[in-house]
Amino acid sequence: MTSLATSRRSRFSESYDPRGRHKKASAMGEMNVTPFIDVLLVLLIMLMLAIPVQTHQTTVDLPSPPIKPIHPVLQENTVFITANDDLLWNGSAVTSNQLRAQVTAASAMETEPLLRFEPAALASYDRSARTITLIKESGAESFAFVGNTKHRKFGH
Repeated sequence: MTSLATSRRSRFSESYDPRGRHKKASAMGEMNVTPFIDVLLVLLIMLMLAIPVQTHQTTVDLPSPPIKPIHPVLQENTVFITANDDLLWNGSAVTSNQLRAQVTAASAMETEPLLRFEPAALASYDRSARTITLIKESGAESFAFVGNTKHRKFGH
């Protein structure tokens, strides 16, 4: 009976393995993409190395030439803000940059003159605050508020 069992083999028995493997190596119908991916990775690395690295800029504050004031600096100077928010240096109209130059020149003197700050009653608070900040940043040490006594009575 054994001879019968061995003679009754299927016509696929030569290429069939009961463990799920084929005995004959047949041609695969799928493309091997591994070399393709390798080439793409190499090209990507070459592209990354070819692009220049962005350099970051560092700004450095260099000393500027001394600023010359356009109005004379006295022993006592008054910064006045009008009701229209105009700046005055000892009665002469100045811009914010000119005021900065005046205060810088005054603070650079050997004996720093007194800087009096006198805003008008209707001057804007914002303009006054920005002017005080400008004076502080310009290096003024001798600073005084003047004329606040006339605003003692609020609402009159």
